[in-house]
Amino acid sequence: MALAGTAVMGAPLPVQSRGADVLTIAVIGLGAQGRVLIESCLRIPGIRIAALCDIWEYSRTYAARFLKKYGQDARVYEDCRRLLDQERGLDAALIATPDWVHAEQSNACLTAGLHVYCEKEMSNSLAEARTMVETARRSKRLLQIGHQRRSNPRYLHAVDLLIRERRLLGRVSQAYAQWNRSRSDMLGWPRPYTMSPAKLQQYGYDSMVHLRNWRWYKKYSGGPVVDLGSHQIDLFSWVFGANPVTVMASGGVDYYKDLEWYDNVMAIYEFGGPETRARALYQVQTTTAHGGFYEVFMGDEGSLQISEIPQKGNWAMREAHAPEWDSLTREGLLLSETAPVRRVDTRNVYLDVRVTAEVGSWPIPVELANPPHQPHLENFFDGIRNGTPLTCPPEKGYETAVSVLTVNDAVESRRLVRFRPESFKV
Repeated sequence: MALAGTAVMGAPLPVQSRGADVLTIAVIGLGAQGRVLIESCLRIPGIRIAALCDIWEYSRTYAARFLKKYGQDARVYEDCRRLLDQERGLDAALIATPDWVHAEQSNACLTAGLHVYCEKEMSNSLAEARTMVETARRSKRLLQIGHQRRSNPRYLHAVDLLIRERRLLGRVSQAYAQWNRSRSDMLGWPRPYTMSPAKLQQYGYDSMVHLRNWRWYKKYSGGPVVDLGSHQIDLFSWVFGANPVTVMASGGVDYYKDLEWYDNVMAIYEFGGPETRARALYQVQTTTAHGGFYEVFMGDEGSLQISEIPQKGNWAMREAHAPEWDSLTREGLLLSETAPVRRVDTRNVYLDVRVTAEVGSWPIPVELANPPHQPHLENFFDGIRNGTPLTCPPEKGYETAVSVLTVNDAVESRRLVRFRPESFKV
């Protein structure tokens, strides 16, 4: 998780040239998200995980044993700095630690000559997020930010092709997204793996409760609207082709009284100028799972609902006065209203693509046989091997960080916040 000390300086480690068959990587941060990345990497040919790092012994042990089942015997480190000092021949690092140490660790890995895949949010500080963009430019290494929807084939088909290129929805002027979760208890831990107060302090944590539940504390994260909302608020700018001009928001610590971050937030963004005004509503709830998570984009000729999970339904609906869509079904860009149900293999569990599609809807014909993080990792690895452009380079990740982190400012001030165009640039 946290680095013990400052960023590593000195000569960069050797990096494989383009076209290399096998990329050798380290994974830093071995909690739930780190394990998701490991599982996705095991599905991608030519990836060898040579090193693992986490400050917590339990996570280190779990991840190392898991990898051994798949024939990969990785070296294990507690301290990210020691990993960078001792490892040779690494091409890249995947960083899945708490937000507050993303900048420190990413900068250290980039400076050491590694390409970096860093989970979102870039940081819970915009000043530190800017240093990541600057270090990536200076080191001439790739930095991919983990907004994985930007590499998801279903989202690429819906946003780039249907909405933006073919203008399926006409003029899009409204968007809505939500991520609702049921109430949950604080995460505990196996008592034999309790870290000592001195060790916790060494890495900047006040207690095991903070280490295990870091998303709820302002020192370590931006709260649920950042943790969950980043993925979906990022889509607003993608669809509208611009960053927001204002945001207002309401939220509070209304349920979990002993925690620091807002357990619910509702935000309204404005995009565009006087002639092309658009608005987007976003909400995150942590006490109800009603509706789950999905995104909707609405235009004067149709609307489109999309989600990472097929059971939410991924489909478009046409306004009665809009031009016909039958030609799009003949081209294979949409499925017919009467098309047979398509089946999706999600890790050997088959689900219906249209399970919640409504009458009068056209399903989106893109099936996902792989976990949603895998295409984003593949894009990153293709960038290292072949120079493929990244779908979420640090400049784009920074723009989203500005949009998302500012929501908390709007909640606190209870005022409309105006964005300056230069605020999105580094």
